[in-house]
Amino acid sequence: MAAKAKKSSSKKIKSSSSVKKKPIKAIKISKIQSKYEKVNKYLLSNKIWIKDNPAISPDHVLDQAALWTQVVKNSDGLMPLMAGQRSGEMNVRLGELLFYPCSRISLRDRVWYLVENAQNGDVGFVSWNEDQRSREERFIGVQSNGQGLLMIPLIWENLARLKNGLYLEDPETTVFPRAAASLEKSSLGVGARFTTLHWPTVAWTMTILGIPITANQNSIPRELVYDPLAMLGGKLAKVPFPFIGTSVPEGHQGQSVQGMTIAQIVTFLKLGFHLRRIAYGFNADHQPVGGRFDAVEDELVSGSLFASYVTYDLSPELADAVRIDDPEKARKAAEKAADKAQLAKVAKRCAEAGILFSEGEMHSLVAFIAPALKKLKKRDDKMVALREKTFSHPEARKFWRELSIDEIPGETTPETLGVTLALAEAMGMAFQYVAPNIGFQKNMPYGDSMELEQKVSRLYAIMKRWNVSFGFHSGSGKSAENYQICGRMTGNQLEIKTSGRYTYEMGRALSLSGQAADQALWKEWYAFCKDLAVEGAFAKNDVQRNMARLFLERTFRDEKLDALLHFKDKRSLAKSLDALKPSPDHAFWFEYNFLFVLAGGGSPKNLGDHGPAGYKQRRRFYAVSEETKLLYSRGVCRYLIYLAENTGIVSTARCNEARGRVDKLTSYAELLRDIAP
Repeated sequence: MAAKAKKSSSKKIKSSSSVKKKPIKAIKISKIQSKYEKVNKYLLSNKIWIKDNPAISPDHVLDQAALWTQVVKNSDGLMPLMAGQRSGEMNVRLGELLFYPCSRISLRDRVWYLVENAQNGDVGFVSWNEDQRSREERFIGVQSNGQGLLMIPLIWENLARLKNGLYLEDPETTVFPRAAASLEKSSLGVGARFTTLHWPTVAWTMTILGIPITANQNSIPRELVYDPLAMLGGKLAKVPFPFIGTSVPEGHQGQSVQGMTIAQIVTFLKLGFHLRRIAYGFNADHQPVGGRFDAVEDELVSGSLFASYVTYDLSPELADAVRIDDPEKARKAAEKAADKAQLAKVAKRCAEAGILFSEGEMHSLVAFIAPALKKLKKRDDKMVALREKTFSHPEARKFWRELSIDEIPGETTPETLGVTLALAEAMGMAFQYVAPNIGFQKNMPYGDSMELEQKVSRLYAIMKRWNVSFGFHSGSGKSAENYQICGRMTGNQLEIKTSGRYTYEMGRALSLSGQAADQALWKEWYAFCKDLAVEGAFAKNDVQRNMARLFLERTFRDEKLDALLHFKDKRSLAKSLDALKPSPDHAFWFEYNFLFVLAGGGSPKNLGDHGPAGYKQRRRFYAVSEETKLLYSRGVCRYLIYLAENTGIVSTARCNEARGRVDKLTSYAELLRDIAP
């Protein structure tokens, strides 16, 4: 790709023409090492490649030997590139090898660059040093041609080694997601449950707005697999989705948490975003505490090792807990669940916050919440211990914490919020964010502005006592006024979490594309959701039927049609829907669309298919046209600007300037080129 010239900060080294080399008779391959070699072989045997199906394996190189072969074959062309020539280009192709000039990083006496096998998307770092004896012993699986050329395969086992090396050189590095800057108090949370296609746009948006963003947010294990080996063995647990009347395997988008971790780092390195020195976040969202997740606690901790921000979700442990109404029984239960010092601190801190309890209410809340908080403390201690064991620099170990109580039945009262924060503090825990249940519904505005203002104001007054920011979950689809209230009432100390919007924007982009393949994908996606809605509307399961009819009624109302005239039978309902022009704004499409991504053969009967058919389906989204990628990027960027402006995180003037730049984009390639400085 052509690009504007950029100055190279890499160390000047001699080109290959000035270095005497012995002819290579054969390409020597060192022993291949990876904990996930079994997963990698499975993916390779089924032609499930990183270039069009990323973030499945924790490794970002499936075939190390093939990548090293390409590096050695093209070593003559690599030398001048590593010397900084043509450094203004996004990438340079040498046969079947792609070189990324803006990916440069420094480790000790070497400058390293990403290279990629164009055939399959495998990635590694390469470097050359005229000292032919120079080696890199901190990493495993390092390949050497014996003449100063080295390659580090980007496998999971090397990621912590890379992070330690970078933090040793530069504690302010932004190669990895980090707990830093304004992310401690305010952010926009960008969900990645759909694909990884939005990441370049998020990087571009951070660049033009000049703010950090939580750029990678995923629920684990609901949306991401934490154990790829269990996935390979068909042993994933099932996650119930009552609104479709069935359960779907964990990681229903086909990605692993480790794969998403390494894929985002690679994406931002290729783009040169790390050279901007803007921090970005990775939120291991809805880390389930208690219940069946006690048995897999260590795996959840290990999978979230590189998250800069962890959300602890208490709902699994509290699902079967019962509040005690009798004051005397509540007191005894509270004294059993917490010690006297902790109870005294809770009473004192809640009194200071102006919280008034009815008789026995404080004790009832302590007895209800304490067991879950104890388990949370155990999980958090494990998070801390693993980071201390793995990372050498204090900055590399840091992570922010959010306490999620938004999925507990019923809206969160000031009393519940106060007791929860006070008791957590008494147990030695502190949070940067807390997410209460304020009645937000996904993709729906909050109708009563005055009521919303009062709720947020009351709860945030308590949060301020603990220096905690307000986490708004289910943040997609709210009105500008809703976001303005949230920002104003919290003094912009908030995070708005969004996820479904980014799937919607892909549907919108496909529907507007002039490319035949994109239109075919869109029409099939819409038909898939329509079939789920029609089947659901006449299901025997009450929840499934009621939710399907709710989505369909909203669709008909939005089309100015009488919603009650279309539910005689499946045939008449399908006929009514066929009369509508397919639109991503139809409520039923928005609610069901995420299930299409990994549906084997595009069938509602094969949801969450982690086999070849499911990944063949997922690959279709990575094959969309450049036109659709540009339309998608514009939509995502405009939405993030909209959130930043209405929450007050970024000034209106800056947002207007950013919108102007979005409007001027003429190609997706232009957006990619603009990211590196």
